[in-house]
Amino acid sequence: MCKRNARLTCKSMLSSRPIALAGIALAGIMALAAISLMGQEKAQKGTSKDKELSVTVQGPETDAGLIVSARATAKEVGLPIYPASIPHKDQDKDNDSSAAKLGLWGTSFGFKLVVLKMESKDAPKKVADYYQRALAKYGAVLDCTNAARPQQAHEEKSDRLTCGDDKPESGGMLFKAGTKEKQHIVGVQQNGTGAVFQLLYVEARGEKKNPT
Repeated sequence: MCKRNARLTCKSMLSSRPIALAGIALAGIMALAAISLMGQEKAQKGTSKDKELSVTVQGPETDAGLIVSARATAKEVGLPIYPASIPHKDQDKDNDSSAAKLGLWGTSFGFKLVVLKMESKDAPKKVADYYQRALAKYGAVLDCTNAARPQQAHEEKSDRLTCGDDKPESGGMLFKAGTKEKQHIVGVQQNGTGAVFQLLYVEARGEKKNPT
């Protein structure tokens, strides 16, 4: 669902670390599926309305899985839905979705990404103020709209959440809160007289835990 025409791209809003982990995790799952002949593989494909795929591979030394879904909730993203806002879809994209969920897990890794794309008739500043208050429940709120890029060496040594490479498209706003392992991100962009905004939850860790 990360499309340039949405005026907000997941690429611009997510750091390189979670994306790299997702690629590694997906490669690991595909490898496990190919070699684990003794494992049990279960695949469930929803209807076109559900748009969800779930694959689990289990064996004596294997516990891995993949969830890809076009369904997501405010509870899963960890943030409230802005009052009177509605799901946003690009009018010129037939397959565009206003929600997405990706979960990858294995014996020694876990990755989860949840995205909700919404729109409101209110001004971007009003929407941004609302989500800055909502993000505060997860700790200090980072304004990554015009944040300076920190030195890479210092950033890698610190456990503190930073803006990193994350930034909005021109004219937009971007805010983050949480930890490096569990990030809550909000991006807001002008949309006519109103706003388009994305709510993201990114979780990346090395411990064994199945995404829900």
